[in-house]
Amino acid sequence: MNARRIKAFLRPATAIISLYAILLAGCGPRQSGPGTAAITLSGIPASRLYFRYEADVPAPQLPGETLPADRDAGILADFQTNRPADELVRTLASPDNRRILAVYRREGDAAEEFRLDMYTKEGKLLRPVTPDNLAVHFQEIIRWAPDSSAVAFVAILREVAVSPTPVPLPSPAEEPSPNETPAEETSPTPQSSPTPNLPPVMAFRTEQIYLCDSEAADLRPLTRNEGFIYYYFVWSPDSTMLAALATHSREWQELERKADEAGMLMTPLGRPRIIERTGRERRLDDGLTSVRPVWSPDSTKVATAFDTQIRIYDAAGDNPTQAAIPLHNELLISSKAFDDAQAANLNAANTGAAPDATPQPTTLPDPNTLVSFNPIVQVAWTAPDVIYFETAYIKQMKNAADSVVSFARWHRLLLSPPPAS
Repeated sequence: MNARRIKAFLRPATAIISLYAILLAGCGPRQSGPGTAAITLSGIPASRLYFRYEADVPAPQLPGETLPADRDAGILADFQTNRPADELVRTLASPDNRRILAVYRREGDAAEEFRLDMYTKEGKLLRPVTPDNLAVHFQEIIRWAPDSSAVAFVAILREVAVSPTPVPLPSPAEEPSPNETPAEETSPTPQSSPTPNLPPVMAFRTEQIYLCDSEAADLRPLTRNEGFIYYYFVWSPDSTMLAALATHSREWQELERKADEAGMLMTPLGRPRIIERTGRERRLDDGLTSVRPVWSPDSTKVATAFDTQIRIYDAAGDNPTQAAIPLHNELLISSKAFDDAQAANLNAANTGAAPDATPQPTTLPDPNTLVSFNPIVQVAWTAPDVIYFETAYIKQMKNAADSVVSFARWHRLLLSPPPAS
């Protein structure tokens, strides 16, 4: 099977100008199987990658996205004993298991608003993370950095602050020395609830991404774009950047209005962007997508999808490139083969005869006749040279019994460097 060059495109500051390269014939078979260490693509710009499309492959092994139901036993005991008025929702341990983040609500908080406290691995309160003027939203995407150095979350200005009886913060003498090694670390004396009041932090009327370190210190807004809602993000594997989706609050409200009229759950649409830990932000695309961005394993690239097109973006460099992989025709042809095979198998089951071989189409099929031809709904970059993506028909209704997910199919792209000249 031939490889083809990805179509490059450029985006100036005001608009996207698609500069599509001619599809070129490949240079023969790959020298190694998909996902092998022999393929190194980190130094190759996105616009120079070649790809090969494989349809209807087994689903990849993906990390679970469901929220853990367990709550740390020590932290749960602290809530039950010392802070019965607070509701512990869940706990998130850092990857190195040295710190545990407690997600909780206080009496009077709205159902979609949360607070955060940092605990030690022994279940002792280290210090609170969020001050009273900050309400955490989208608690399902609170994420530790892979290196355990920081935690990121989305928060908004709390309109009505609840002020518990203040408890003095630890004295400066109890603060850990910045020169101490992790093994010799001394933490502030754990506090019992109610948690001490923190000074207010800069807050916004729309959801922004916030960052604090593993000591629950240096809390700061990573984004400061009032009017925009940051509703999803994911850390790069090297913990230096975030890939995020954001949309304007007016667009969000319009999506909610249309979904309400149709009796559907709102599916957010956002523009992908990369955010460095310094707060520097680069919008990757002007197009709206519901597909969550993913990182390459080496943190050098980000991928997402728009309808039937995969797009790949360089994450760093002086002149980052962007590239598009239009898969409309490939998905049409493979969907035709899939539908024909399904029909042949059904006919064979009814008649008892062996299914006939599916003929290869000589023209592009009509998409209106193919039930399995659907947009890309999920992308997974599982190996340096392998991008999996799922196509499916999804209809999420407010009445869960009316929701539909059908014709979910996985495909993959095998990436390769350009042929040697």
